[in-house]
Amino acid sequence: MASTNNVTELIIVGLFQDPEVQRACFVVFLLVYLATVVGNGLIVLTVNVSKSLHSPMYFFLSYLFLSFVDICYSSVTAPKLIIDSQAKVKSISFAGCMVQLFFCHLFGCTEIFILTVMAYDRYVAICKPLRYMTVMDRQVCSMLVLSCWLGGFMHSFIQTILTVRLPFCGPNLIDHYFCDVHPLLKLACTETYVVGLIVIANSGMISLSCFVILTGSYIVILLSFKTRSSEGRRKALSTCASHIIVVILFFVPCLFIYLRPSTTFTEDKVVAVFYTIITPMLNPLIYTLRNMEVKNAMKRLWIERLLDRKKRDSNMKLNGIGIASTVPVSKRVATDKSVIIS
Repeated sequence: MASTNNVTELIIVGLFQDPEVQRACFVVFLLVYLATVVGNGLIVLTVNVSKSLHSPMYFFLSYLFLSFVDICYSSVTAPKLIIDSQAKVKSISFAGCMVQLFFCHLFGCTEIFILTVMAYDRYVAICKPLRYMTVMDRQVCSMLVLSCWLGGFMHSFIQTILTVRLPFCGPNLIDHYFCDVHPLLKLACTETYVVGLIVIANSGMISLSCFVILTGSYIVILLSFKTRSSEGRRKALSTCASHIIVVILFFVPCLFIYLRPSTTFTEDKVVAVFYTIITPMLNPLIYTLRNMEVKNAMKRLWIERLLDRKKRDSNMKLNGIGIASTVPVSKRVATDKSVIIS
């Protein structure tokens, strides 16, 4: 179906219309976005520098789930939302809208696949601990990473192609705060029932399938607790708890949005804020507050950095005193006089 597009710019309704609420949103979402970037960045730095956090779980945590996907996923929507909260007219070009749609689904779907891979990592670590480092070696991790990105790219490419080929002849008012599939389907000047079914199959079924796989993996893990001691069960639950919380926070809103026909509800915008902006900010808090290994590594890292800085400062002071003491007194006095004369 060839596109007959007369729309070059889209007007974004945004989250709220009240100017006072919009000003409050500017402050809140700016702080949330800064916390997302700083929090995720700190964990990435800790995992990359710390020698004790080099297991496959932290490989996925730092290189994908936190270092790139969470920061970039939030960056696709949050800066535009922050800017629009202070703008009188919230607009975006049609091309910019399609770019935002592509990257939103690219990072979102990639994160879904990474969470699924992390569940497999936890399954191997708990149910097959003696074979963990053999099964989850660097080559396997790299292949899983590549598969996650390829899967996310294919999903996003299909979503974008389906949308960009639709005819848009007006109106151009999108009832959302970013460009997503369901709000755009409402603006198309043609019947979108078939496209809506493809969107459900592409977005909703991916989310549902991965959620079922995740649930199945944790059921197997829980069943394996029968043969473990109470201490072993406690450690295993502590290992999985952070991942389970992240899965619930991310998958439940996605299933609510995408596992239904192409209709839009008033609640969709609030739900979308939760999984595109709030959840990426909460992820580093969840991982650091519930994971003693990460917290201890972070403490060691920053304590070592602080001690190194103090050591460098003290060395610089000592070197300065030593250099000054080696200069003859007469020369120092002459120098001081010359400075005063000048």
